[in-house]
Amino acid sequence: MAITAEMVKELRGLTGAGVLEAKKALEQTEGDFEKAIDILREKGAARAAKRADRAAKEGLIELYAHPGGRVGVMLELNCESDFVARTEGFRELAHNLALHIAAAAPRYLRAEDVPAAEIERETAVLKAQAMSEGKPEAIAEKIVAGRITKFYEEICLLEQPFVKDEKVKIKDMLADAVRTTGENMMVRRFVRYQLGEALED
Repeated sequence: MAITAEMVKELRGLTGAGVLEAKKALEQTEGDFEKAIDILREKGAARAAKRADRAAKEGLIELYAHPGGRVGVMLELNCESDFVARTEGFRELAHNLALHIAAAAPRYLRAEDVPAAEIERETAVLKAQAMSEGKPEAIAEKIVAGRITKFYEEICLLEQPFVKDEKVKIKDMLADAVRTTGENMMVRRFVRYQLGEALED
C-alpha cells in the first residue's frame, strides 16, 4: 500500500511523532493507523525507559478544583528543563492529569506503591469469590491474576485509563510526552481532597 503525505500528517497529528518515524510505522503496518500508533507508543515507552534515570527537577505544581469546589487536586509534575516546564503542552498535560485525579480518585501513584498487606487482602477476597463461583483452583488463580490487574487500574494513577480517552493509560500519556519532548518526565506526587471526607487519624 502506498503511504501518502496526508496519511503521515494525520498520524503525526495523532501521536506527535517525527515525519520519518510516522512514515516508517505506516509502512510497517501497511497503512493500519491503530497498529502504527501502537508501534510508536512502544518506541516511546522504550525511549522513556532510557531517559528514566535522568534527573527531572524542573516542572510545576498544578492546582485543580472541580466546578462547585467539592473536589480539589494538587499535583507535582516534573521534567528536566525549565524550558519544557513553560511549554503549553507540558501545562496541558499537568492540567489533564490533575483533572483525571479529581475524577478517577487514584489512591497510589504506581502498582509498586500499594502496600503488600492490601494486595494480600484483595487477592484472598478475589480467590474466595472465584472459588465460590465453582472454579477449579488453577482457573481461579488465573482469574485472580486478571482481577488484580483490574484492581491496580482502579487504584493506581499510572495504570488508570485516562478519563477523556479510555484507550490510553496515564503511563502511556507520560511516555508520549517523553517521546515528544525528549526529556524525562514524571508525576512526583499528588494529593486529592474531597469536601466532607473523613480525616485520617
